[in-house]
Amino acid sequence: MATAIEAAVINKWFGEGEARTHAVQDVSFQASFGEMVYVVGPSGSGKTTMLSMISGILRPNSGAVRIEGTDIWSLTADALAEFRLRKIGFVFQDYHLFPRLTTAENVAIPLILQHRDWDEALAEAERDLEVVGLKARAGLPPVKLSGGEQQRVAIARAIISRPEIMIFDEPTASLDGDTGRNIVQFVREHLLSDQRCIVIVTHDSRIYEFADRILKMEDGKVTGVERSDLDAQ
Repeated sequence: MATAIEAAVINKWFGEGEARTHAVQDVSFQASFGEMVYVVGPSGSGKTTMLSMISGILRPNSGAVRIEGTDIWSLTADALAEFRLRKIGFVFQDYHLFPRLTTAENVAIPLILQHRDWDEALAEAERDLEVVGLKARAGLPPVKLSGGEQQRVAIARAIISRPEIMIFDEPTASLDGDTGRNIVQFVREHLLSDQRCIVIVTHDSRIYEFADRILKMEDGKVTGVERSDLDAQ
């Protein structure tokens, strides 16, 4: 399988001198198209910091991140923003839906940022809401949706630009066990493909069964990599 993401000896620290905290230390890994990779570990292990660096949100102090061969941190700020908008779909733990917009308008935001026609963007948003089973909710504000439905809206917004890389930060943290499993199972069955790589940061062992590989972190370092038994199922 072709390499989608490559992190090469990335480091991130905060503060200076005795107050310096080394959040991520010499982390290297690769993820391929057609693969769902989990990053797991206790709170404070560096999972989210590492996720932010590979998704173009937080610049590493050293090391390189390559997405489809592009060294993203060598890009200008404008070029990186454009790259992220078109190549990377990010689903935040807290959904980050705009309360004054309808469900469809929330989903359409990435296309609006690409200067697409408003009516065309909304029509495409409704098509992606149908993919996640929420077309009937297109005209409702987020407050009228359940937690699981809001998560699916965030997923629809993440896929509307057809990104090759999808990154999820604790997608089941605010959901009950059954809803969380259903969301991740949906992601695996409907969004993972030979042209897409999915990375999920989680501490929820109830969804480990859906991963191809599990990258373990502790104290800012990778402590092990496990391959799941999906191929044997």
